[in-house]
Amino acid sequence: MKNTIDKAIGTIRFSIPKTVWLYFIVLPIFWIDFSKLNSKLLLITSILICFTVGLGHSIGLHRGVIHKTYTTTKTVRNVLLYLFVLTGLGSPLHWIKLHYYRDYWQNRLDCPPYFAYKHSLIRDFWWNLHLQFTANNIKRYNIPKEDLNDKWIIWLHKTWYLHNLLFTLLVYLLSDMNTVLIIMFLRMAITILGHWFVGFMTHKYGYARFNIENANESAYNDLILGLLSFGEGFHNNHHAHPNSAKFSLKWYEIDAGWYLIILLKKLRLINNVKEVGTANTIKQQAKKNNHIIWSFPWNFKTT
Repeated sequence: MKNTIDKAIGTIRFSIPKTVWLYFIVLPIFWIDFSKLNSKLLLITSILICFTVGLGHSIGLHRGVIHKTYTTTKTVRNVLLYLFVLTGLGSPLHWIKLHYYRDYWQNRLDCPPYFAYKHSLIRDFWWNLHLQFTANNIKRYNIPKEDLNDKWIIWLHKTWYLHNLLFTLLVYLLSDMNTVLIIMFLRMAITILGHWFVGFMTHKYGYARFNIENANESAYNDLILGLLSFGEGFHNNHHAHPNSAKFSLKWYEIDAGWYLIILLKKLRLINNVKEVGTANTIKQQAKKNNHIIWSFPWNFKTT
């Protein structure tokens, strides 16, 4: 952790609860009897991933609460946040704060190493999944007070793990332990590790249309990770258009999260959806490159 962040900014410490939860979820998957895996279990797991990761994380928390790319009722917002909790990623309040911290520093040239992506995959695995950042002055990040003081968000912050444990117990009572290991532990392990992996890879490798001036990070797009992560893998597009509900810009960039937004809009569950081309969606410092910039794992870059 040495030299990863200035003490005037905050502190970084090893998080016992975060680490215990990670391995509590990951280690049991080694006891799965995959010979009993069938199409029904795959379908149920896929549906849960769609609801929790797609609707809960990408649409509800990320594009909704954090970036406010659409408006909705408090009831719909609360349901989406509850679906986020069932991803197993943790407290929505924690993720709201962390996103504002990262966004603040990554859009500055003096970004601390902890928030920059100049390190290896192994180091990021340790930093991202085992350490906890605590800000010294939370006011500098301009996190909306209505989010910090929201009673539902605070309640989920205090109880998020209980909901996952109760859901796990319910699945066990309705099925068996192997089903629990697949539907709950394997699903959450894929979500936790997948979220971390997509975040690392799309800040390091892929293609970029935009350069964020005076910023440490402009991020990259990845077609495969974008497809698998409900559009979250189109990270350069997102950095350039943070208030757009649509993360894809070309026909070949498949943003499944955007299709879910279209569905919710048709069902009149969300309104006033922002997207690229509408007002207040493009950062002033986001400049389109003359050519697409590529970054590869072997550190070879070309245009």
